Amino acid sequence: MAQLLSGTEIAKEIRLQLQHYVQEVVKTRPEFKPGLVVVQVGDREDSNVYIRMKGKAANDVGLNFEHVKLPSSSTQREVLDVIDRLNEDPDVHGMIVQLPMESSHPIDAHVVTNAINPAKDVDGLTSVNAGRLARQDMEGCMLPCTPRGCLELIQRTGLPIEGKSAVVIGRSKIVGAPMSDLLRSQNATVTMCHSRTQNLKSVAATADILVVAIGRPEMVKGDWVKPGAVVIDCGINSIPDDTKKSGKRLVGDVDFNEVKEVAGWLTPVPGGVGPMTVAMLIKNTVDAAIKGLEKEEVGQWRMEFLPLALKTPVPSDIDIAKSQQPKNIAILASEVGLLNSEVELYGKKKAKVTLDALKRLKDRPNGKYVVVTGITPTPLGEGKSTTTIGLCQALGAHLKKNVFACVRQPSQGPTFGIKGGAAGGGYSQVIPMEEFNLHLTGDIHAITAANNLLAAAIEARMFHESTQSDEALWKRLVPAKKGKKSFCPIQLTRLQNLGIAKTNPDDLTPEEIKKFVRLDIDPSTITWQRVMDTNDRFLRKITIGQGPLEKGHTRETQFDISVASEIMAVLALTTGLADMRERLGKMVVASDKEGNPVSADDLGVSGALAVLMKDAIKPTLMQTLEGTPVFVHAGPFANIAHGNSSILADMIALKLVGEDGYAVTEAGFGADIGMEKFFDIKCRYSGLVPNAVVLVATVRALKMHGGGPKVVAGVPLPSEYVQENTELVEKGCCNLKKQIENARKYGVAVVVCINAFDTDTDSELKTVQSIARESGAFDAIISRHWAEGGNGAVSLAAAVEKACKESSQFKFLYDLELPIEQKIETIAKEIYGADGIELLPEAQQRIELFKKQGFNDLPICMAKTHLSLSHDPNLKGTPSGFTLPIRDARASVGAGFIYPLVGQMSTMPGLPTRPCFYEIDVDPVTEEVLGLS
Repeated sequence: MAQLLSGTEIAKEIRLQLQHYVQEVVKTRPEFKPGLVVVQVGDREDSNVYIRMKGKAANDVGLNFEHVKLPSSSTQREVLDVIDRLNEDPDVHGMIVQLPMESSHPIDAHVVTNAINPAKDVDGLTSVNAGRLARQDMEGCMLPCTPRGCLELIQRTGLPIEGKSAVVIGRSKIVGAPMSDLLRSQNATVTMCHSRTQNLKSVAATADILVVAIGRPEMVKGDWVKPGAVVIDCGINSIPDDTKKSGKRLVGDVDFNEVKEVAGWLTPVPGGVGPMTVAMLIKNTVDAAIKGLEKEEVGQWRMEFLPLALKTPVPSDIDIAKSQQPKNIAILASEVGLLNSEVELYGKKKAKVTLDALKRLKDRPNGKYVVVTGITPTPLGEGKSTTTIGLCQALGAHLKKNVFACVRQPSQGPTFGIKGGAAGGGYSQVIPMEEFNLHLTGDIHAITAANNLLAAAIEARMFHESTQSDEALWKRLVPAKKGKKSFCPIQLTRLQNLGIAKTNPDDLTPEEIKKFVRLDIDPSTITWQRVMDTNDRFLRKITIGQGPLEKGHTRETQFDISVASEIMAVLALTTGLADMRERLGKMVVASDKEGNPVSADDLGVSGALAVLMKDAIKPTLMQTLEGTPVFVHAGPFANIAHGNSSILADMIALKLVGEDGYAVTEAGFGADIGMEKFFDIKCRYSGLVPNAVVLVATVRALKMHGGGPKVVAGVPLPSEYVQENTELVEKGCCNLKKQIENARKYGVAVVVCINAFDTDTDSELKTVQSIARESGAFDAIISRHWAEGGNGAVSLAAAVEKACKESSQFKFLYDLELPIEQKIETIAKEIYGADGIELLPEAQQRIELFKKQGFNDLPICMAKTHLSLSHDPNLKGTPSGFTLPIRDARASVGAGFIYPLVGQMSTMPGLPTRPCFYEIDVDPVTEEVLGLS
């Protein structure tokens, strides 16, 4: 008499084990929740029964179960759209399409099932999974549920499968064929039979293991079975039975009563294979979720690095960039662990990364956070961007660490003007450098459009208020639709700001209507300017409103360069779309005639600004010359704003690299500006804690600080800068010492990178190295990344790695609650070395207004020259005994800072006599960009 293999009991045991396993995982990973989705087309009752059974089993184990029921009118395209959506949903780990599909339109079941992501194909029906199983490629193969359940039943007998004779009757793609492959994987000798097999009975009788899935009721009789064999009956057939109330009963493909007298083990029908199929569906889903969890446990990326063909002398930046063929950006995105749904391709070389990545990775530990800054630079710059890229190439391509570089997007103005591009330089660049330096993905254009829409809204509102009565304004601002007035959401926000707790327009009094419709902007207080991304000195002051239809409403104003817009600063400091929308609404553009702030929300335009910015909020993914990943995002003006790339890029990078990886971000200008703002503004809003500072210094800049001749962009360097002069270097190291001291005030380890030039001598370089270490730097490394790429920065990368292991004692320089004047004075004394500050009358007046308007507790963003620690660009080294003059103060309320003006700040650069655009052209045959530098 055969022993019964009760699928019902074994499946129950498996479900309990899975339930316990899920509960144990949740204890350490609370976010773990395997998700199973069943897609059904039509409303077949038998399908509904199966789906309910699957849903109950999933819920019992602790899975998220979803039943997507599509109408019978669904087309194949509509079904495929649903599958595509579920493929991209990280919360869905398993997906099945319930067959047969019942639709009034033709649907190819093969096409539909093959559209499922093989990693989520918990039915194991895709060609990918079937092919892997057929080729015995079990790694990553999703096993079909019924064959896997059958194998589990066979293994429960204790009978060794290896070397045994196995016969499978039936060759269906769902059961027979994969069952044969699965038994082969266990080293059984397998014979597959079907309805046309000759001598089927005698072949079946040779089987130690007999699996029947032929779809014919009770076909296999007792004399077909080898005594003691394991018999697995996969059939389920309905036959007439007058003794049953329904008039029918379920039987298998095996004559149970006969075979039980011969077989050693036998599955009943029902209660045999059926429950096991459901149990294996749940197990496959849990397994898929675990694999997804393992992917979240970041190890070393499997990344293809790009080799460099170094040349001496080092060619031009664009020649180097053109000599390197970038990886397809989709491949790079996959290498760093981004999902297809999180990547929006802009061609083959750059892509936007959606904020869904940050949401998915929110529970992953951050990597190490490194900021690159510099000593007070010459007008030529000392290579912070180049160092950032070279360091990341060294960490990634040479030390095999997960690393992201996060840099600002350059403005086109300087690219065509005097500065040139900002993609790094030499063999440490972002590529393609021409795309990096030009339009990229259009973020600056979006900022320009949003900024100028707000400027237009200001002028239009003042014009209409001056030419219309309260009644006319009310009628137009709150028009009646079908005889009924209603406020739009942004108007309700204005009512709240005014303290009017009413939502029905008919309830407002005449006084409240007047307050609502009239902003009463004082034109003399308008701080919002128009912008464009071109260096045009003749737009620094303009007169608007000279057309005949403007009725004499002329006003003096100006253009700034686009990166100086507060919207750019908002983009850089935002932490999400909702936060950006709120910040845009808070932007103060002027004061009314009573001294109250007027915001973008008051103008009703902030929602539209958010729409224009909804794509710009996504960081752009690019790569270095050696194939390591780069985020390019935001580019706030480093004088009047904080001059750092975006918080969002840093946050996503820190998650992607994992706990043992590195996100290296760059702060604009010298440490007294970019680094201080990085710590006191950016880190406040991000909540991120830095692990190390890389402070870039050059012999050239130190000679300047030691008393060397003036350095002028576009003019050959004086001889002092190309000949050895260690005395000049030693004197200039006072600036290096001060910037090391500044960094250490924040409790962060400082690694000095001595960016070596060909004209530097060993004696000069070692002098800087020695003084830096004596002055409190964690280490000081001579780096040659410009000429050698990542290999030239390996020692720097190793030092940074060690510095990041130091315990960070990070702290801010000042408390936000201090009075604005005291915060300004703290920065002036502690960071610049001033004796104190002098508030000029206009600045004092503005600061008092900001306090009155409720803006005292914002951080300070000093707007001063980057060419000196002081306010005077001619004072090099470490100036002392000076008082810092504050001539004015402005508020970027949306971005979230007050910026005092120290001296004159030009927010619209001009073009030199011979701009960079003289060299820039396009090859009409190859379409390659020429002459960028």
